[in-house]
Amino acid sequence: MAEQPRQKKNMAGGQPNKPNYQLFIIIGVIALVLGYTFFSNNTAAIKITDKRFEQMVLADDVRRVVLVTNQDLVEVTLKKDALQNAKYHDLQDQQFISENGPHYYFKIIDTKIFHDEFNELMNELPEDKRFSYEPEERSDLTSLLLNSGFLFLIIFGFWFLMRRMTGGGGPGGQIFNIGKSRAALFDAENKVKITFEDAAGLEEAKEEIKEIVEFLENPSKFTKLGGKIPKGALLVGPPGTGKTLLAKAVAGEAGVPFFTLSGSDFVEMFVGVGAARVRDLFKQAKEKAPCIVFIDEIDAIGRSRGRGQMPGSNDERENTLNSLLVEMDGFSTDSGVIILAATNRPDVLDSALLRPGRFDRQISVDKPDIMGREAIFKVHLRTLTLHESVDPKKLAAQTPGFAGAEIANVCNEAALIAARRNKKQVDMADFQDAIDRVIGGLEKKNKIISPEEKRIVAYHEAGHAVAGWFLEHADPLVKVSIVPRGVAALGYAQYLPKEQFLYQTEQLIDEMCMALGGRAAEELIFGKISTGALSDLERITKVAYSIVTIYGMNDKIGNISFYDSKQSDYNFTKPYSDATAELIDKEVKQLIDDAYTRTKDLLKKHSDELEIVANELLEKEIIFQGDLERLIGKRPFAHQTTYERYTAEEKPSEEPTDLEEIKKSVKTEVEKEETTEDDDKSTKQEVEDTK
Repeated sequence: MAEQPRQKKNMAGGQPNKPNYQLFIIIGVIALVLGYTFFSNNTAAIKITDKRFEQMVLADDVRRVVLVTNQDLVEVTLKKDALQNAKYHDLQDQQFISENGPHYYFKIIDTKIFHDEFNELMNELPEDKRFSYEPEERSDLTSLLLNSGFLFLIIFGFWFLMRRMTGGGGPGGQIFNIGKSRAALFDAENKVKITFEDAAGLEEAKEEIKEIVEFLENPSKFTKLGGKIPKGALLVGPPGTGKTLLAKAVAGEAGVPFFTLSGSDFVEMFVGVGAARVRDLFKQAKEKAPCIVFIDEIDAIGRSRGRGQMPGSNDERENTLNSLLVEMDGFSTDSGVIILAATNRPDVLDSALLRPGRFDRQISVDKPDIMGREAIFKVHLRTLTLHESVDPKKLAAQTPGFAGAEIANVCNEAALIAARRNKKQVDMADFQDAIDRVIGGLEKKNKIISPEEKRIVAYHEAGHAVAGWFLEHADPLVKVSIVPRGVAALGYAQYLPKEQFLYQTEQLIDEMCMALGGRAAEELIFGKISTGALSDLERITKVAYSIVTIYGMNDKIGNISFYDSKQSDYNFTKPYSDATAELIDKEVKQLIDDAYTRTKDLLKKHSDELEIVANELLEKEIIFQGDLERLIGKRPFAHQTTYERYTAEEKPSEEPTDLEEIKKSVKTEVEKEETTEDDDKSTKQEVEDTK
């Protein structure tokens, strides 16, 4: 089959180039001006002196005299019979001869002087030969352009602005469309390829959001029971947890048109534009109904009305919000439009926006747990060339508190590190370095540290490690490094906290003691302290004030919490007296002093272990939890650490590929561990009862 000839396309946009009419207009104007100048120069009058003018007048050859007052110029027109006279041969030599004139001209100094001299000249002629000159004001081409240039400039500017307004001026145009919605439409022709399988680790949120998609696909399933579709769903959660990803999955799964835009797209410098865009958005959505509208970062326009506003002022965001409230649930509300919105600041949203009927559901998208992180790692590891040593279970255990975006960053960093090392596969060491890179910052290999500073850092980090190892309620360190990282971090320690939501007083105090281990080790070994404990002291101070003022865990303050979740960011009034403030400061200091004394006593008791760990750090620079067990023995506590609990099992030979199977398999393994622990506890209790 013969190959069809290919049509040439423009590289920029795939469309043929349009003729540039502006260039043709400019060329035409230039040609017109040049032609006018050429012909005007060829037919111009001949310059003479005033003496010759007198000779022409006395010879009775002049038919008309025109005084151009604003140019100090006199134009002379001869009679028809005089044009053939030989004494005017200079005029006959002209290529173009006009009988109407003017034929000659001369300059004058002053119009008054010319008036007097002309009258004297007329007195020399007989009365029947006398005539008068004709005064007039005239503008030449230059004067015309100068005088009318501003008008032409206004006309041209208005024409150019009209072209920009109608969209013909490229980017920045379309001022007439400023009130139009900027929402992007995804439908059957332009469909998102992301599905719910790509949104791993969000099982609870997906279950609720799937109902909306299912209602649009099969509404009779719900309407026959009398149910109504939710008018809106608000996705709430910390940054990076997958709110926008979940909305993309809805766009990919739903078989209806999907409008998406950001809350800042409504905001403009012109008054009333935001409200107009809201109305236009819902007008387009109603034409495509049933459909879904997704507004990302809705807190840009949904903030509480009246907060931080000057009395009597007009807030554009309030007008936009009012229009959004009416469109979502007002007199002319159409039930065919479902609103999805996402924000990480639900505390600043207006209460009218959150009421049922507008956002019927608030779907919490939290940071994933151990099983969710493993499922997320499974998704992001699909595209990588992995070594067999890579275990998503261990990676999930080593990344507590990581959101989905941070896990994606870890996988990408691991691939970049492996490529930098010229590896053919990404192995576990690359992931370890990637986790360190994300948590601690870039490794400063060329940072020069004196041996004295390096020794201080080693004992500081060893103090953290030993203190956490011998504190029952503290989270033992998994990795300790004295390699400089980030902007000012000379040492780096990684620990895996237990995933819990409630903390007891003993746990918080042990956490404070472990954080004070670095400062205590410096004082015990060197007799001096350094500035290296800055971040530790900051964390300790926050925990101590939380114990006293927020959680009500202090005996003298009592069961009182001074925390106000609805307090404004600009309201710094304290809900307690100065005497109570002094007591709070005293109790906080006492709490920190007791923790510091306890930490020092603990490190004195285990000074040999402190020396062993510090020397190992000076030699290897990085040690792991297995090295701590080899150096100072196992922890003197019966329960397993978080890291040991989730990484004790062997990696399964065949890993499930479906995300639901992954979820079930991981959940089953954790349930088995919990059952085994319960059996051990019951057996131990039976032995004690027998004794």
